[in-house]
Amino acid sequence: MSNYGCQQALIKPNIELQAILEFLGEESALLANCGTYYARQLYFKTGKIPSKYDLHKLFKENIHFQAMYSHVAQQCLTTVAESFKSYLGLLKALKAGKINQRPKLPGYRKGGLVLATFPRADVKLKDEMLRFPLGSKVKAWFGLDAFYLPMPSNLEYKDIVEVRILPRNQCFYAEFVYKMKDAPRYYLNKNRVLGIDPGLNNWLTCVSNVGTSFIIDGKHLKSMNQYYNKRVSALKENKPQGFWSKQLAHITEKRNRQVRDAVNKAARIVINHCVRNHIATVVFGWNIGQRQNINLGKKTNQKFVQIPTARLKDRIAQLCEYYGIQFIETEESYTSKASFLDDDMLPTIGAKPEGWQPSGKRVNRGLYRTALGYKVNADCNGASNIIRKVSMKLGLVLSGICRGSLIAPLKIRLWTLKESPAL
Repeated sequence: MSNYGCQQALIKPNIELQAILEFLGEESALLANCGTYYARQLYFKTGKIPSKYDLHKLFKENIHFQAMYSHVAQQCLTTVAESFKSYLGLLKALKAGKINQRPKLPGYRKGGLVLATFPRADVKLKDEMLRFPLGSKVKAWFGLDAFYLPMPSNLEYKDIVEVRILPRNQCFYAEFVYKMKDAPRYYLNKNRVLGIDPGLNNWLTCVSNVGTSFIIDGKHLKSMNQYYNKRVSALKENKPQGFWSKQLAHITEKRNRQVRDAVNKAARIVINHCVRNHIATVVFGWNIGQRQNINLGKKTNQKFVQIPTARLKDRIAQLCEYYGIQFIETEESYTSKASFLDDDMLPTIGAKPEGWQPSGKRVNRGLYRTALGYKVNADCNGASNIIRKVSMKLGLVLSGICRGSLIAPLKIRLWTLKESPAL
């Protein structure tokens, strides 16, 4: 993991700053399209792609290049070159059988705005304001040489690596990339593990072998998605294909902010629990493509696919690496059907023995009954089995997962944390 973090700040521009940011985004989009056109044509004719230095040299006289500060324009073209380089890398992965879907050649930006990246060397701090240069051509055309944004109070100027002006849903954000300080090192016991079973109403169900268990509630997030889909459907009713409006942009951006907030809060809860209980390993149950290929019916599919569980998984993995916690992703086949307390065999996908039957049974959506008649939380049973999937390989002892922790897990609601007991 790189030692860099990213922080976004919403820009609330006046009329003049709004015009500058829109101009910057438009010129960045036009320059990116010029670079993309050249790269596509070169690839079609020769099978090769240009390097970022080729694009910098070729387009330095381009009017859209000259409309921006030179380093900002170079960063825009560098992004184009990197996208084509990634495309070739994905083609190699496809041939090697590492991925299943054929990648698409990078295409053009049809309208809209593109982010502009300012290296820290070009951004100056003066009177708690950051100065962003616009270049000599803009000064000649409009009499402007720079624009200013406030410096975030929780960052050090010397730690900033670059600042990106990010347009999204008719809003502008300043995205600060900064050097992260080394994470504090906590005592972690390599014999302690936390299993995570992702779901819908119970977004994350977590069980550890130190006798703790908790569920991060997903109903509120699901409800927000349902309301968002309802509003989008109403606003697009009887409208042409591709219709978009300021109101649609506003509710989309609001929903996206809430989702990002949910992802960050849920990941932080998991990491804090691990640190507090000295847990050194996190096992996340995940079947590749399960969100894209799932078939639970039209309505449930919409709810399930729009919940950003994959993003949450990646965020937990990032924080685990930062804090020195081992993160393991494992397939979760038959973890919901098998009984943990009865130590049922756990087959993998496509390798279930003929005649295999679980000892227990799921009596309803949230309750699992074992062979001895004990009733436990069904998702906690699944999270425990997810740990069992890797316990032999890692040499983990699971005797600490007791029946009590499977019966009554703590329920955490993301937006009412003050009402939830401490983990």
